[in-house]
Amino acid sequence: MTLNGCHPERSEGSRLLIFSIIAKRNMMRILSVIVWVCLLPSYSFAQPKPLAELAGYRGSDREEMLKGGAKKEGKLVWYTSLTAHRDIANVFEAKYPGIKVETYRAGGTDLTRRILSEAQARKNLADLIETTPPTLMVMRDNKLLMPYYSPHLAAYPDDSKEEADKERVLWTTDRESIISLGYNKNLIKAAAMPKSFDDLLKPEHKGKIGVSGDSTGVRFVGALIKARGEEFVKRLRVVEMKMHMISGGAMHELLAAGEMPMSISIFRNHVLLGQAKGAPTMWVPLDLNATNAGGVALPAATNRPHAALLLADFLIGPEGQKIMEEKFRFASSTKNYGFKRWYPEKGLTTEQYEKAEDRWKKLLREIVLR
Repeated sequence: MTLNGCHPERSEGSRLLIFSIIAKRNMMRILSVIVWVCLLPSYSFAQPKPLAELAGYRGSDREEMLKGGAKKEGKLVWYTSLTAHRDIANVFEAKYPGIKVETYRAGGTDLTRRILSEAQARKNLADLIETTPPTLMVMRDNKLLMPYYSPHLAAYPDDSKEEADKERVLWTTDRESIISLGYNKNLIKAAAMPKSFDDLLKPEHKGKIGVSGDSTGVRFVGALIKARGEEFVKRLRVVEMKMHMISGGAMHELLAAGEMPMSISIFRNHVLLGQAKGAPTMWVPLDLNATNAGGVALPAATNRPHAALLLADFLIGPEGQKIMEEKFRFASSTKNYGFKRWYPEKGLTTEQYEKAEDRWKKLLREIVLR
């Protein structure tokens, strides 16, 4: 007896054949879907760019791309030695809603210690660094920095950047505190002030010049050596400068209070900020003016690169520079103020700079009254 023209003994085999055909057709449909997904435009399933590629990205959509990635990251951790860091972070957060900035602020030495400790433990927390060259040099020497590009780099002179190659940098100077001569206008007239290194040697200035014993005064001596040599510096013994073991900021406070007529270790930005509050202090650039710089760097182990690069562009771009200059009175590397600036660490290894600084420090102690 047959069923639908099939022999009974073949009915089971027919069913298996039918099931096999159906399974193969379903498999083909699945494979077709997989192929279709793979051929979709790349932006539909965009994969994160490798850090080096992202850090060097030069596309016209750079800001939008970084902003989109940063919003997904949600925040960044910013390590800095900048005192006014929170003010700047607030402006950045207002411009880019949804991207929070967590800040950690410390002096250069403590910041260096923390960064090295985290690197050794492989627990890197910082997404962006903004601090002075000694810390950045240690990071450079220990291969802890990632070279990066920014569309704003062209506005910066070569000596304000630590170049990695022709298109990328290890850091960019975003703020400058410039050291030179300051005086109290209530105690000495502008016409009587030294206008050059040679003028410092005039007999009428004997016993009237104060100097900081910390790095502020030491770097001024470095500028003297750079411009005129060590023998010239030794001649300053006759001036009988008085050394105070306090910071450059504290020196300005003494100057404003009338405790000394003038000092060769005064920061330009401290004078400008003081003047806005009525301080009777003035600042005079001399032949060569040592610069304490703050630089923006990208850690090689950054966890949130989109947000980090977005903040880096902000800091060295026009908006960040306007805040640094107008609100905090730092000098900007992008501007010419009519006097010569000098970056003491430029072109040196950490070891070379430390040796140079030790030499300047020793010479300072030889030429002052204590």
